[in-house]
Amino acid sequence: MEIGDYDMIDATMEREAAAGQPAIETIGAQDLKDALKAGLDDFMAMRTDVLFLALMYPVVMLAVVRLTFGSGLLEMVFPMVTGLALLGPLIATGLYEISRLRERGEFVSWRQSFAVFQSSRIWAILTLGLALLALFAVWLGAASAIYQAHYGDMEPPSLAWFFEEVLTTGNGWSLIIIGHAVGLIFAFAVLLISVVSFPMIVDRNCTAVRAVLTSIKVVAVNPGTMILWGLIVTAAMMIGTLPLFVGLIFVMPVLGHASWHLYRRTVRF
Repeated sequence: MEIGDYDMIDATMEREAAAGQPAIETIGAQDLKDALKAGLDDFMAMRTDVLFLALMYPVVMLAVVRLTFGSGLLEMVFPMVTGLALLGPLIATGLYEISRLRERGEFVSWRQSFAVFQSSRIWAILTLGLALLALFAVWLGAASAIYQAHYGDMEPPSLAWFFEEVLTTGNGWSLIIIGHAVGLIFAFAVLLISVVSFPMIVDRNCTAVRAVLTSIKVVAVNPGTMILWGLIVTAAMMIGTLPLFVGLIFVMPVLGHASWHLYRRTVRF
C-alpha cells in the first residue's frame, strides 16, 4: 500500500472514533430465530453463488481428515475437525459482504464477496483472523496434551480401535469429558471475540480492536442469548458434518448470513 492509502485508513478510523461507541441492543431467542430466518432467505436468494463459496469448507475438512490419516495422527482427527469450526467467523467473511450488499439493494454475485479482501478492511480482517488461527493452534496443542495424559505416546493402531477404546473404557470417557470441557472454553473464547466483530469490520471498516471490544460488550449485555447462539451454531455444525461434511455446504452459508443479521440486531450506530 502507498502512503496515501494509509492516510485514508487513518482518516476513516478518526471518523469512526468521532462517531462514538455503538449502542448494544438487548436481544432474545426470537431475535436468533429471526436472524436464522433472514440468513436462510439470503441463502435461498443467492444459493448458486453461495454454494460455490460454501464448497470450499467441506473440501478443506476432507483434506484435513485425509492429511491426519496419512500422518498417523488418528487421535487428532476429531480435534482437527472440531477446531476448524473455530475459524468459521473468518471463513464466512465473504458471506457477510453478500448480506450487506443485498440489504442495501445492490447487485450481488460471488465475485463481490471477495471485494472486501481488496479493501482497507483486509488489515483488520487479517489481524482478527490471525488471532483465531492462534486459538486454533493452541487448541490442537491442548488436545494433544490431553490425549498424551491419558495414553502417553501410544498411537492408535486403527480408527476402529480408537473409537472402541474411547467409547467403552473409563480412560476413554475421561478423555471425552476433559476434551469437551476444554473445547468449550476455546469455543466460548471465539464466540466472545468474534460473534459480531467480523461483520462489524465489513460494515464499518473499523479496527480489529474496536470490533473485538464491541463483540465482548454484545456477549456481556446478552450472555444467555449469546450462549444459546453458540449452542445453535455448534449443533448445526455437528449436523452439517453428516454425511462426509456435505451438510456444511448448506449449514455454513445459512449460519454466516444469519451472523450478519445478528450483528445488525445487536449493534446500533
